[in-house]
Amino acid sequence: MRRLLIILAVVIVLAGIGVAVYFYFFGSAAVVVAPEGSAGLPVAGQETFPVSGGGEGGEGEGIDAAVPVSARLVKISAGPVARGEIVVNTPGNASSSPATTVSYIEQTSGNVFTYSLQAQTITRTSNRTLPGIQSAAWLPDASLAFVRYLSGENSSTINTYALPADGSLSGGFFLPQNLADIAVSSASLLLLASGADGSVAKLTHPDGSRASEIFSTPLSSLRVSFAGKDSYLAYTKPSVTLPGNAFLVDSAGRFSRVAGPLDGLAALASPSGAWVLVSYTLDDEMQMELVNTATGEELPLPVATIADKCAWAADDSAVYCGIPMDPPPGAAYPDDWYQGALRFSDRIWKIQVANRYAQLVLDFNKETGEELDAEALALDPLLTTLVFVNRNDDSLWSYSL
Repeated sequence: MRRLLIILAVVIVLAGIGVAVYFYFFGSAAVVVAPEGSAGLPVAGQETFPVSGGGEGGEGEGIDAAVPVSARLVKISAGPVARGEIVVNTPGNASSSPATTVSYIEQTSGNVFTYSLQAQTITRTSNRTLPGIQSAAWLPDASLAFVRYLSGENSSTINTYALPADGSLSGGFFLPQNLADIAVSSASLLLLASGADGSVAKLTHPDGSRASEIFSTPLSSLRVSFAGKDSYLAYTKPSVTLPGNAFLVDSAGRFSRVAGPLDGLAALASPSGAWVLVSYTLDDEMQMELVNTATGEELPLPVATIADKCAWAADDSAVYCGIPMDPPPGAAYPDDWYQGALRFSDRIWKIQVANRYAQLVLDFNKETGEELDAEALALDPLLTTLVFVNRNDDSLWSYSL
């Protein structure tokens, strides 16, 4: 009898292990393996983390909670986040003001989080584990994030996956592999494929359907973005060793040069496409200018940085940039920065388009005692909040304007 009980116990244990293995490897994708260090995270959408004052204990202990550094500056995430964060204004009812939220992706796990500036809480909206995400391009309503990551032998394949921000399994889909670039608007996706024979750009619906070719060109190693409703910006990937060019491309695929050839050229179109911010290198020093796309007029700016360290206001009135203080002489700009061989100590400046006046917005070092190398800047449509990533540790910050 005792032997029979032992056999039954062994069978029950083995059956339990089998069930656990099944759900671990073959169950619903919503059942995920939490990454190391994420113990205590809530089920997606069911709990929020209050902003921490930095003390010990209390609700949210052990959680990577947002920390207010000053009355206007908040460190949202201490850990690394995927590039491409977005600020979203969610309209309230008639008696309330819009609630500003920041949607972002934790780089190590791929989990999606939303930070509410008014409530000062962080909510995890997706607990699907997708580690190793390098960048994310969001739909303006923050419902989908087009995440990019490497896979395959020697990490040679670039994957682009539409990740539903709410963690649902029904809305995700893959875009073509090895896309050279992707740009997102509320109505369309701009997809770029590049190779030895040149580049091809296609426009699709946000769900990846109804692809149509916008342009093809023998130029390779391009970057693309939207430049207004029916125009696109295309420019050669920046390098100080090669003169670069920036072009506006119309809906018929016709190219018109707006800047170049200039060493190390990078460009950023304003939301309407009326202006293009251009950065380049001249005599080993960074330079920056605004180009009026209607007239071709080039307007030098009193401060300089790399265009990828800037963000436009929604109404084209200003551009906000991380401007390096005392950039090291003799460096190869912008190559050394892109390759991570060089880090800047930035302050955030606002540059008015009307008179090209530069106004200091944030002296990060003065407020925190830390160095800032700003990138992935984003602004909400009402220009109340600036969000940026500190490249030194990939942490995410918000600043009330």
